[in-house]
Amino acid sequence: MKENLKPGLWILAVLGLAGQWILTRSLGVALGPGWTALLSGLGILGAAFLISWAAELAQLEIPPTLAFILLALLTVLPEYAVDMYLAWQAGKDPHYAHFALANMTGANRLLIGLGWSAIVLVFWWKTGNREIVLEPELKTDVYILLAATLYSFILPLKHHLSWVDSIVFLLIFVVYVMFALRSEVIEPELEGPPELIGRWPRTWRRLFTVLFFLIAGYTIYIAAEPFAESLIQSGRQLGVEEFLLVQWLAPLASEAPEFLVAILFAWRMKPGPSFHTMLSSKINQWTLLVGMVPLAFSLSLGRLGALPMDARQTEEIFLTSAQSLCAVLILFNLRFSLREGILLFTLFSTQLLLPWSFIRYAYAFLYLLLAAGMLIRDLRQREKN
Repeated sequence: MKENLKPGLWILAVLGLAGQWILTRSLGVALGPGWTALLSGLGILGAAFLISWAAELAQLEIPPTLAFILLALLTVLPEYAVDMYLAWQAGKDPHYAHFALANMTGANRLLIGLGWSAIVLVFWWKTGNREIVLEPELKTDVYILLAATLYSFILPLKHHLSWVDSIVFLLIFVVYVMFALRSEVIEPELEGPPELIGRWPRTWRRLFTVLFFLIAGYTIYIAAEPFAESLIQSGRQLGVEEFLLVQWLAPLASEAPEFLVAILFAWRMKPGPSFHTMLSSKINQWTLLVGMVPLAFSLSLGRLGALPMDARQTEEIFLTSAQSLCAVLILFNLRFSLREGILLFTLFSTQLLLPWSFIRYAYAFLYLLLAAGMLIRDLRQREKN
């Protein structure tokens, strides 16, 4: 009984997070921008947990190939909702173009700078091991991420994101799915609430899986617009740059479930599934999510168009691409060390404290310099072998 109590409390707490925003919207309660951002953000956080649990439970009900595609699509849904809203608004009001890529760059940099680093730090704390050795099967994922990253360097050069870029990124995502479907199917390892519900009778398990999907989807639907708008308004009222709030607060809410699952795997001395979760999420966001932004913009515009990138967005995309290249080259030897994790975390966190244009370019070139060093290291190792 005690073993089931903690997951049960988690379920109630997360349903409460989503439910409070559904109730707030249903009652038509008028809130200021700050409270709206907080409560809608908590609603998105709850929805993200429900989606992650439902996606894990769905693996018990549907064929493995379909389960993988479902997981790949659902993992980016919370970020997708906010990004798609901002991209759609940019098609109506050019002012929103400034924010359209903010959430995407923030989510991608958080995954590497915070997510990847947290895994190796937790694993070291728990086991004393200073290095995670990845499975050989992840080499394909590394190459897929490298392909998307190399193409992303084109975006700052042309200062826009168009439907042509959508085709390229979505094709890379399709290739990723095709390779993943050919890999060995591994029985899902359920943890926490999914593990509890997975032991229930099939009828109840399916009922709660569908219920989680419905509640999460509806919560995201009614929270994406007020969350994005209230972040922008709160920034103006507080004198904080709106771009920063959209870039960092939104991803923190939507990325929390993936971070928690990955950290729990690392704590339970399962670094392989832990890192695979973060790597897969990075690929999904760097291909599917980016590819959908110009499509949403074009649909809103009523014709095929290119989302313009101002100087700030150009800097952010370049910095995100440079960080991604450095990280993917670190993984080329299928090893991720504590020192490399601390390095990525230090670069990520210190850049946040220095939000100036020349600093962003300086950090980007530092990432590129480190990437060159990783490439030389890998080539030398191959020569020795």
